[in-house]
Amino acid sequence: MDFAFDARTEELRARLLAFMDEYVYPAEPVAEEQRAALASPWDTPAVVGELKAEARRQGLWNLFLPDTEYGAGLTNLQYAPLAEITGRSPQLAPTATNCAAPDTGNMEVLAQFADDRQKKQWLEPLLAGEIRSAFAMTEPDVASSDATNITTHIERDGDEYVVTGRKWYISGAMNPDCKIFIVMGKTDPDGADIRRQQSMVLVPRDTPGVTVRRAMQVFGYEDHSHGGHAEVVFDHARVPVTNLIGEEGGGFAIAQARLGPGRIHHCMRLIGMAERAIELMCRRAVSRTAFGKALAQQGVVQNWIADARVTVEQLRLLVLKTAWLMDTVGNKGAHTEIQAIKIATPRAVVGILDRAIQLHGAGGVSQDFPLAELYASARTLMLADGPDEVHQRSLARRELKKYL
Repeated sequence: MDFAFDARTEELRARLLAFMDEYVYPAEPVAEEQRAALASPWDTPAVVGELKAEARRQGLWNLFLPDTEYGAGLTNLQYAPLAEITGRSPQLAPTATNCAAPDTGNMEVLAQFADDRQKKQWLEPLLAGEIRSAFAMTEPDVASSDATNITTHIERDGDEYVVTGRKWYISGAMNPDCKIFIVMGKTDPDGADIRRQQSMVLVPRDTPGVTVRRAMQVFGYEDHSHGGHAEVVFDHARVPVTNLIGEEGGGFAIAQARLGPGRIHHCMRLIGMAERAIELMCRRAVSRTAFGKALAQQGVVQNWIADARVTVEQLRLLVLKTAWLMDTVGNKGAHTEIQAIKIATPRAVVGILDRAIQLHGAGGVSQDFPLAELYASARTLMLADGPDEVHQRSLARRELKKYL
């Protein structure tokens, strides 16, 4: 097997690494300072706009989208090492390069399933980084790990759909630049096929009946950089039937098409988080002394660092294999590997971050280092895009099927 990156990937990696060193890392404290002075904590610091302009100028823009008509035309295998690099600064780098969730998944949905009018109205401004978006699926009143449970109603009334329901942890919805929701709900709640009951519709944020009620915290963080995670109420919100994405009953299939790439993108960025944690561990270990010798000379610390390196190398190979399979045999053919990385990567990265926090002592849980926020983000990904147990159940059933 050839593990080398191709020439285009190497060239983009070099440019992106330079962009991170020259612009992104120095902008992290600047963004925090600017945010503290904003009228609303959900407003975007000016430095983010500067980063976006620079990334676009350098051609480091929409790298995630394989469709050459809209994106960079990279394969999953080419994009994987780039997403890993942006994962080292998850609060800034994905947004700066227009590769941040949930916009990435929403743009993929629109590129693949939207009609020309919908693309013109919503996909084009998203591709240009002029607006943000949100994906409204998870609900507080049902076990949303089973998407067939969702209770939001999308009822046809003449030339309109009436959307009624309550969603929560809707990423990006607190951002004032979030202008559009992709809402998943039931158009045929009594249909015989539970996977054909759901549809997806486009609901503009300013639609009467849409209320962004509150920001949901994650381990005490409100995640201002990503536009928060909101509770959103749809109270008989009316939209034209032309806002339907695809066909009635196609929502579940669209969701599955959206979540496959989303899961691997998260895992790619998680590896970058782990690399940042290892770097911080090593810098801390060589700069601090306890009980007469540097932390780097303590056996337990050496074990933590060695184990972290081994873990990251294993995860990276599994993620790259999954990306290669998605490119060669499609998402369905890579189903087992997609689930495997979704189970393994967040869990392992949480462990690495936990050791990095421990090594930093009180500083590790403080705002002076990025570790606590990285930990909250990584731990959340054991739930997002399907909790570990759902993927374990599906993966085990697929393995057992060979013997039944």
